[in-house]
Amino acid sequence: MNTLLVLLGPTGVGKTEWSIRIASGLNSPVLSADSRQIYRGMAIATAAPTDVQMQQVPHYFVGTLSPQSYYSASEYEQDAILLLSELHKKHPVVVMSGGSMLYIDAVCKGMDDLPTVDETLRRELQQLYQREGLDPIRRQLKILDPQFYAQVDLKNPKRVIHALEICLMAGRPYSSLRTNPGKRRAFRIVKVGFTRNRDELYARINQRVDAMVEEGLLAEAKGFYPLRHLNALNTVGYKELFRYFDGDWSLEQAIDKIKQHSRNYARKQLAWFNRDKEIAWINLSRQEPDVMCKVMRLLG
Repeated sequence: MNTLLVLLGPTGVGKTEWSIRIASGLNSPVLSADSRQIYRGMAIATAAPTDVQMQQVPHYFVGTLSPQSYYSASEYEQDAILLLSELHKKHPVVVMSGGSMLYIDAVCKGMDDLPTVDETLRRELQQLYQREGLDPIRRQLKILDPQFYAQVDLKNPKRVIHALEICLMAGRPYSSLRTNPGKRRAFRIVKVGFTRNRDELYARINQRVDAMVEEGLLAEAKGFYPLRHLNALNTVGYKELFRYFDGDWSLEQAIDKIKQHSRNYARKQLAWFNRDKEIAWINLSRQEPDVMCKVMRLLG
């Protein structure tokens, strides 16, 4: 039976390097499961695979969309499943690698069948958000779906706006449509999680942020500054530098905040992944020499 090998873990753990090594050994391409690497021009902030790495192993869903494009986990599910049906004709094992929890769950478990959002409504809500911020959208969501309002991250524009879109399109609460379907797939799924000892992981994250700054993160962020209202740019690395460009923080403060927020995101990722009992974990601080052997044993 065809297999999808999912390599996941927190930011900074080393997924890109190991996914390339493992995919090379399996003669497999890599499907990126990263909700920010999919956008063009954001390579430094998102730690996207380099051109050299993508020459070593073909990658999909890296740098394919404009930051102005709307793209959801549901769309990723549809696109990834369609692509896998083609790739599995040539590759018995296909590697998917990333840390975007919803994207991984979308492919492994499936998303709810939700109504298609009318482009006029989407544009109206985006314009409202740009004019007045998230508060009026939060208030509408609280009225239409108090249950989801109590659960959602109210500081996340994408989640809040999407929930209100669905409420308005369906004429019923978004929470009533979220059934967590657990769709059956035409392939076997093997999940491998990479982790490291906390001090080592945090040190790697801090070092990576310093490396990003040296590679030109400020210039990359400056180029997107006029578009900072876009959801795709609500990204660790950009949003802190936007505050620096606004004059709210010094450059040193902004860089420290990038490191802090990256560490916070790593904790959030691990908390999410730890709920999934199907993941076989490999601690790279202890087992790095044996990673390939362990992955091959899991694949059977």
